[in-house]
This record gives sequence, C-alpha cells and structure tokens, in this order.
Amino acid sequence: MTTLFEILKVILLGVVEGITEWLPISSTGHMILVEEFIQLNASDAFKEMFFVVIQLGAIMAVVLLYFNKLNPFSPSKSKQEKMDTMSIWFKVIVGVIPAGILGVLFDDWLNEHFYNYITVAITLIVYGILFIVIENRNKGKEDKITSFEDLSYKTALSIGLFQVLSLIPGTSRSGATILGAIILGTSRGIAAEYSFFLSIPIMFGASAIKLLKFGFDFTGMEITVLLTGMIVAFVISIIAIKFLLRYVKNNDFKAFGWYRIILGALVVGYFMFLG
Repeated sequence: MTTLFEILKVILLGVVEGITEWLPISSTGHMILVEEFIQLNASDAFKEMFFVVIQLGAIMAVVLLYFNKLNPFSPSKSKQEKMDTMSIWFKVIVGVIPAGILGVLFDDWLNEHFYNYITVAITLIVYGILFIVIENRNKGKEDKITSFEDLSYKTALSIGLFQVLSLIPGTSRSGATILGAIILGTSRGIAAEYSFFLSIPIMFGASAIKLLKFGFDFTGMEITVLLTGMIVAFVISIIAIKFLLRYVKNNDFKAFGWYRIILGALVVGYFMFLG
C-alpha cells in the first residue's frame, strides 16, 4: 500500500513537471507548492536529485517531436537542409553558453539562497507583469524574426543571456527565453521552439551534475520512483508542447502572465497564513 501511494505521488509530480516545464509558468513554483502537500518518502538528497532528473523525461519529448528537424544526418535531407540543421545547433550552443557556465559555477549557491517561496512568489509576479506589459507594447508590431534562418548568432546569444535569469527559481526557463526572444523581435512560434531546443543541453547537463553528486547507488524503490516520474513527464510533455505550439499561433502570452500573478499571490498567501 505504501509503495502504491508513493507511485501515485510520483505520477502527480510527473504530470506537474510535464505541463509546467514547457509553459512559461515556472515548474519550480508549482513544484514548491505541490511538494508542500505531497511529500515523497525519500531522503533530501534523493528528492533534490529527483526534481532535476525528472526533467530528462520531459526533454525526451522534445527529442522525439523534433527528431527530424534537429537531425543533421537525416538521409532524407538535402545538403542545404543539413547545413540549416547544423546552423540551428550552433545557435543553440551559443544560446546555452551563458546559463551553462553560470549554472555550473553557482548551482549550489543559488539553491541555498533563492530556493524559497518568497523568491518564487516575487519572480512569478514580476515576470507575469512583464509578459502582460511586453505583449501590450508589441501589439500590432510585425515580427522581425520568423524563422531560424532569420535568427542571428548575436540574437541567439542575447536570448541566452535572458535564459540566465531562469537560474533564479520561479522565473521559468521557458518564460525567460520566450520573453527575451519576443523583446528582441522574434515571433512567438520561433521563440517557443528555440526555448525547447535550448532546454536539451541545459537539462541533460543539469541532470548529469545532479546524478554525479547523488551517485548511482539506488535502491529498487528509488529507481522505480525516478523512472515512473520520467515516463509520466515524457507523456505529459508531448501533450503540453503540442498545446503551446497550437496556442501561440493565434494567441499572445498575456494569459500566462495573469496566471503567474495569481499563482504568485497564492504562494504568498499560503505560506504566510497557512504554511
């Protein structure tokens, strides 16, 4: 019974991860709330590793959905198409460099000083307001970057600098990159896809670091919990990514901004008065 209950907890956590990792609403903010009500029966070290490595399931959804687009060795592609695919990867590498370097250097320090409900609530609300303000400012403006061919390396690096903001819990990695891309004149569709692609090396790298710190001496229950979370996150991520791509074709991101503000207020209210 205990084992079944733990698996049900992990399934719910996988659903939350799969949805919130890709929508610009902060997976960390949601995980802090969910973790308050659903405590895994595991060590603190395992839980710290689990909440990062579960993202591998989410990232495999991107790999699956975009495998052909991101595969430069596909025999069905022409020489030019293969070069265009390599160009996307080079722009991804450029965009990953700032957050990759700072993440490795300051991961433990950031977790120690900023992984708390106050930081998460503030960043949820601040970036929620920014989404609304920037979308209102850009209303009626024509996008300058509507394809990856239009995305210069300078712009890719600039978006990567915005991604650095996501090292602060509650910001949302996809939220920071999408917001930065929109400010720089990128269409919502390209902003979302570039955000997905940037997540591939970032999440693989973060997961590798956490696994190395934790070690590989898992119990049978720990392996079951980790694999279950990753599989659920993978399935739900496919649904969330497809939803977001359909959504941005005809809608802006203001709804996500309002959602963030409401969630931030709920986080403050809960921990101040009930937590």
